[in-house]
Amino acid sequence: MNETVAALLARSNRLGADPRNTNYAGGNTSAKGTDVDPVTGGPVELLWVKGSGGDLGTLTEPGLAALRLDRLRSLVGVYPGVEREDEMVAAFDYCLHGRGGAAPSIDTAMHGLVDAAHVDHLHPDSGIAIATAADGEKLTAEIFGGKVAWVPWRRPGFQLGLDIAAIKDGDPDVIGTVLGGHGITAWGATSDEAEANSRWIIETAAAYIAEHGKPEPFGAVVEGFEALPETERRAKAAALAPLVRGLASTDKPQVGHYTDSDVVLEFLSREKLAPLAALGTSCPDHFLRTKVRPLVVDLPATATVEEITARLTELHAEYRAAYQAYYDTYKVEDSPAIRGADPAIVLVPGVGMFSFGANKQTARVAGEFYVNAINVMRGAEAISTYAPIDESEKFRIEYWLLEEAKLQRAPKPKALVGRIALVTGAASGIGKAIAARFAAEGACVVIADLDASKAADAAAELGNADVAIGVAADVTDAAGVRAAFDAAALAFGGVDLVVNNAGLSISKPLADTTEADWDLLHDVLAKGSFLVAQAAAKTMTAQNMGGDLLYISSKNSVFAGPNNVAYSAAKADQAHQVRLLAAELGEHGIRVNGINPDGVVRGSGIFAGGWGASRAAVYGVPEEELGQFYAQRTLLKREVLPEHVANAAFALVGGELTHTTGLHVPVDAGVAAAFLR
Repeated sequence: MNETVAALLARSNRLGADPRNTNYAGGNTSAKGTDVDPVTGGPVELLWVKGSGGDLGTLTEPGLAALRLDRLRSLVGVYPGVEREDEMVAAFDYCLHGRGGAAPSIDTAMHGLVDAAHVDHLHPDSGIAIATAADGEKLTAEIFGGKVAWVPWRRPGFQLGLDIAAIKDGDPDVIGTVLGGHGITAWGATSDEAEANSRWIIETAAAYIAEHGKPEPFGAVVEGFEALPETERRAKAAALAPLVRGLASTDKPQVGHYTDSDVVLEFLSREKLAPLAALGTSCPDHFLRTKVRPLVVDLPATATVEEITARLTELHAEYRAAYQAYYDTYKVEDSPAIRGADPAIVLVPGVGMFSFGANKQTARVAGEFYVNAINVMRGAEAISTYAPIDESEKFRIEYWLLEEAKLQRAPKPKALVGRIALVTGAASGIGKAIAARFAAEGACVVIADLDASKAADAAAELGNADVAIGVAADVTDAAGVRAAFDAAALAFGGVDLVVNNAGLSISKPLADTTEADWDLLHDVLAKGSFLVAQAAAKTMTAQNMGGDLLYISSKNSVFAGPNNVAYSAAKADQAHQVRLLAAELGEHGIRVNGINPDGVVRGSGIFAGGWGASRAAVYGVPEEELGQFYAQRTLLKREVLPEHVANAAFALVGGELTHTTGLHVPVDAGVAAAFLR
């Protein structure tokens, strides 16, 4: 790797690792240097700059765009002026050096035109606090003593690059700028110098705010709006989350994220909450993720869930109308179509913040960005008055044709993106295979299992907490089932796909089957499925987004085999629940279907727990050959694996069978005696 590139990546990762320096995927860094031109064999001057959409903290070489510096600087001669500056982004492609790498971002000009070997553009909370203060220009001069210049708000682009370059050329003592309403830029002759200058600006701004700021920049605590005790707070959040998610998904399904950090709860308790929230965020990275402003519940923390629910419904309608008016006010002839009028941030005093996005990572990051915005507002209010950029400018950024082009370039989402699955008994066997398939198709997954440790391990195999979480769930206990659904609500906002898979088996002749055997099987399979379905229906109806409820029943629900009365009767109970609930829940858009597997031996927790040995004894075959024995009695002569059941589960919920409910799908390789009639 080129030494200049290595130093750039190391600097970028260090700066991006600290949220005080910049937000996730925010800002960009660059370095200028020499490399070998493979065509001429001679040296060529290049600019390496973080590409569009990358994150500094995790930046690697493929995330850089490499451009020929001579061609990039020659663009100044053909620049048509600020009214047509967007055309320059396409021109960057003609400056690229070689193939591969990331697409150049809108900020490329800032890096290429500034006459410094290393340039950083960052979005630190302390810097944006100065940038959004009503007297930001005066503060910049006072705080930095002439070492940092003020640049009035200008939308990112070629002209902003020219403006900053002129400042650098005009005063060799200036080490960076505060960009009005936006962030900071710093530079240096070496990578270490640029990083040191960036950190000095950030730390100097933070120290000034700490020393000179008002002690209560958000005003006094409003009685009744204080944070609820943690247990009560999280219980109320779990109760509200499905409703809030449903409202935020009116235009398009969203995944949720819940935050109850001290920063958020303090802001929600103060007298300036409503007026500051109404002003909205300022840094482009912020409002692109959070929309121009949040939805704020104007009720105290003591309000009941029912009172908050009723008020949320009213406020949501008002929010949508206001957002539509915002779009209609500022749209122009070539503006992209409105992308939806639902809030991305919902603030509930005493409870916390709900943030939303197309997937969990996007929802989580939206919440992180609003925390950044709170910190910015606090800093600006501490030393001045918070004064974000005008709404007309926010609209120009939010509905920028360049931003729309970036969205259009994004890959088509997978089938289950935006959907949340809860699978019981998912630490092994069929449940684990279904969870893995759903996660692979883009769903967020809750692994619910009797063994919390195994559930956590299974979730970790699927990815980080943006993909899956593990929770303990005894399906025979109503409180335990409710706790699992509450965990899903707090982690992802609710549930859309619920799989009744938890089970066990006992194989005995009628004479040997005890009352305890009968009760245990019916508790887990029949009662357990009922409790899970009941909790699922409550969440899904609150969301008003429809949903899918799947039962993993069994061939035994319709097939009469020997030595199996308790298990098969309980499975028949499950199978009829499918029909009954399909009839009852259809009016809510909830589809209920079942899968009848048979002979799923490999990977099965049930078979490993003694069922395999018992059935092998019934059929007179070695236990290790039981899977093949089952296969040979099927019409297809194929062994059934957990993944085959997972395939059927995806087929039922993946979007093609939208008008199918009350169906049982056999996954048994063909057992004629179990054909559904």
